[in-house]
Amino acid sequence: MAEYTYNSDYLMKDGKAWFPVMGEMHFSRYREDLWEESLRKIKAGGVDIVSTYVIWIHHEEEEGVFDFSGCRNVRRFLELCGKVGLQVCLRIGPWVHGEVRNGGFPDWVVKKGESGVELRSNDSAYLKMVRRYWREVAGQAEGLMAKDGGPVIALQLENEYGHVGGFRGEKGEAHMRTLMALAKELGFEVPVYTATGWGGAVIGDCIPVMGGYCEAPWDRSVKELPANANYVISHIRNDALIACDHHKTDDTTFDESRFPYLTAELGGGLQVTSHRRPVAGGKDIGAMSLTKLASGVALLGYYMYHGGSNPRGKLSTLQESRATGYPNDLPEINYDFNAPIRQYGTISDNYKEIRLLAYFLRDFGEDLAPLKTEIFPENVMPEDLHTLRTSCRHDDVHGYLFFNNYQRRRIMDSHEGVVLKGKTKTGEITFPSLTIGSGEYGFFPYNMRLGSAVLESALATPLCRLNGAEGTYVFYGDYEPCYHWKEGRADVLHLTREQALNAWKVTLDQDYLVIHENYVWEEKGVLAVTGGADTRILMYPEPDEAPLGFVKAGKEGRFTIYERKLSERPAEVECRKLSEDEKKAVYELRIRYYGEKDRMNGRDTLLRLAYAGDSMEIYLGEEKINDHFYTGQKVLLSLGYFGFPEVLRVSVNALRRETPVFLEQWPEMEGDRACSLVRAEILEEYR
Repeated sequence: MAEYTYNSDYLMKDGKAWFPVMGEMHFSRYREDLWEESLRKIKAGGVDIVSTYVIWIHHEEEEGVFDFSGCRNVRRFLELCGKVGLQVCLRIGPWVHGEVRNGGFPDWVVKKGESGVELRSNDSAYLKMVRRYWREVAGQAEGLMAKDGGPVIALQLENEYGHVGGFRGEKGEAHMRTLMALAKELGFEVPVYTATGWGGAVIGDCIPVMGGYCEAPWDRSVKELPANANYVISHIRNDALIACDHHKTDDTTFDESRFPYLTAELGGGLQVTSHRRPVAGGKDIGAMSLTKLASGVALLGYYMYHGGSNPRGKLSTLQESRATGYPNDLPEINYDFNAPIRQYGTISDNYKEIRLLAYFLRDFGEDLAPLKTEIFPENVMPEDLHTLRTSCRHDDVHGYLFFNNYQRRRIMDSHEGVVLKGKTKTGEITFPSLTIGSGEYGFFPYNMRLGSAVLESALATPLCRLNGAEGTYVFYGDYEPCYHWKEGRADVLHLTREQALNAWKVTLDQDYLVIHENYVWEEKGVLAVTGGADTRILMYPEPDEAPLGFVKAGKEGRFTIYERKLSERPAEVECRKLSEDEKKAVYELRIRYYGEKDRMNGRDTLLRLAYAGDSMEIYLGEEKINDHFYTGQKVLLSLGYFGFPEVLRVSVNALRRETPVFLEQWPEMEGDRACSLVRAEILEEYR
């Protein structure tokens, strides 16, 4: 049984420095029979810890009537996390926000607040309600705490308490301590208790976790925002943009020197609102993550990592809206979040960018975590597009040099003839000259021990290690790598950055590196590969036998090529317009399938829709099954998720030129409006 602790600089596992990656998935926002597959995809991305909200309104929408069935089965979800080898941070609220109706409070709790109960306080009537709810959750999680050999190693109490609602000062601190005592009394005994710490939130006796988003869809503005501070390498932990629609302060309420710099809400994407719809792309998330590493962070935690859909409520829709007192309107169903893993489990560029760092941290995080951070130059402003942003994390002997020349939606100066220098106690390690263009970011090691060898410097980035200390070390990058060895020479496999984005480390009888643009993971000793009917992978080293379903098709450098060809005919879709007026256009989609229609037997059919309008709603019969606010992106719908329907209805709502909305990409307008389904396509996906 592993032991989890921490000091003021980093987390520890079994007495050693530990640098995990954490990703948020809400079990109640995803179909339960697909949880295990998604958890394997999360683990394959290099994630160590799954964080998840237990959302009160999803479990006790009606007072005294608890629901832990189906997609609300928290126990089953936690058991599956343990099965696939993921630890869990359980975020039990009772208030969570999470873009949920009432911040997660059931309507009946809100009504009691309106009748005089002081919510989110030590009011005995409120604590009685929380106790009853948490007792039910504790019963579901019984035996699954780390002390019992289970996966739950951390517990988050409340959310943004003292920042969005709640009390500040001693009254707020007292409430957080009361919640911790209650949680422990009910059986939530874990090594680590956390609380969100940004924007003046109070933390009681918890470890503060911080956040950072590349934009602010909750901001009231419908114009371009100022340059985002999360791309500046800095010792500042607080992101003043988070929840700035409610309350904002640049202060934290705790002594930061007492705690490691942990994040729980780096935006893995962005959930758009009706009035503000920025799209978070791979480089947006990758550069922000790199900046946090360069700033001394000791845990990369992403919100969200896996998108989903709001479950059906018995009494109301369950999404955040202005009708429930929030400044924002969100989709009724869609919680895609432009996350690394999208609403129906498909992969995104964000996933691939995060994985570059997650793989490095899984194999080399123990080395990085204790290193001190030195930033140069300091006090760079976000709108400074001329200064190259750099830092070192180092000790007396070795370290890693970080650089960032990316600022979202800005063009940075290119820097020619840059000579980077790594810090040590005895002097500097000088790197070869290079040109760093606008939008480039990364890090290089120096005096890095690789088994029995020492790499003095390289213009290349470590990705992972294959088959132990004296095995193969995988590096990547598009600069001339210039490997300079100080002692010995390790076996290095060098990839381009594009190859690294598509690289998967998989352990079967030994470690393998697989290059493939879609998901790859190990399951029951077999390589699982997701892709189209014709799929090609590269694999190193060459296995004794071809992966199941593949045949050998040659060599490419040190890699062996394998191909899989399937003969099934893809599905087809026909689209016809049913009606149109000034407000909306309605279409009927008829889907014809060929072959076996069963996602769980390894096949899914994806519907990809391009439309021009303000928003779109998709119906199966009379039931709305998804909705979407226009962003310029194509919309994916998993037909397997809904049992492979044969007829769907799509309603596109008109967008007018004068609509007060921030869009990074406007649709093509016809006159003063856009209102059309442009194209419907079918994509087949096999595993």
